[in-house]
Amino acid sequence: MDLKLSGRRVLITGGSKGIGEACARIFLAEGCSVVLVARDATRLAATATTLGEANRVATFAADLSQGAERERVAAAFGDVDVLVNNAGAIPGGGLLDLSMETWEQAWALKVMGYIHLTKLYLAQMKERRSGVIVNIIGGAGRSPRYDYVCGGTGNAALMAFTGAVGGKSVDWGVRVFGINPSQTRTDRIISLSKTRAKANLGDESRWEEVLTNLPLDRLIEPDEIASAAAFLASPACGYVSGAVLDVDGGAAYRA
Repeated sequence: MDLKLSGRRVLITGGSKGIGEACARIFLAEGCSVVLVARDATRLAATATTLGEANRVATFAADLSQGAERERVAAAFGDVDVLVNNAGAIPGGGLLDLSMETWEQAWALKVMGYIHLTKLYLAQMKERRSGVIVNIIGGAGRSPRYDYVCGGTGNAALMAFTGAVGGKSVDWGVRVFGINPSQTRTDRIISLSKTRAKANLGDESRWEEVLTNLPLDRLIEPDEIASAAAFLASPACGYVSGAVLDVDGGAAYRA
């Protein structure tokens, strides 16, 4: 299916691995050019090489937990048609397990990072009266759990933020929407599962045992999230804004 995205420029945060890398691959296949942003310049370069589209892939190393770095990204790449907010790795743990410093550091990257970049790019897109902003959030915002309280609370805030901004942005020709992946086959799910296994089973090496009751008996593949992002960002879904789509195999409704 031709999504009519050819020629669009897409900036993807957290673009060096996981869902971010998958988004780059899918948007490239649709004829877009991509800008990958992440902290690790070496890993960014390796990902760009793997993608194999040197003339359509740019990379930019930046620590998006810092406001000045977000502003540097927006200044360097202002002519973006689609922004995919994806960077963020909020740790697992209960309220009594996590320091306030951990909360602040985690939210600086994902929660404030999404909010600030949306603000920066929305202002530019408003002037052009066109653009799309995709927030990759997370299923824990819909179904919060104590052992992921920092992430679930942050995700819930981003869901509210996406709805509020996406309801207004259409007045300026800009769409803002979110996607809530459930457990996706990335390095991150392994890290979170190890945290849960250590807390619940006393042994992080037993992390696979905490991945139970999975819809369709499997994790989501990163490409499935990326494909949803590209489809929703395309003119084929040109009336989608303010919504947050759960891509979770119905996990939110499973006992």
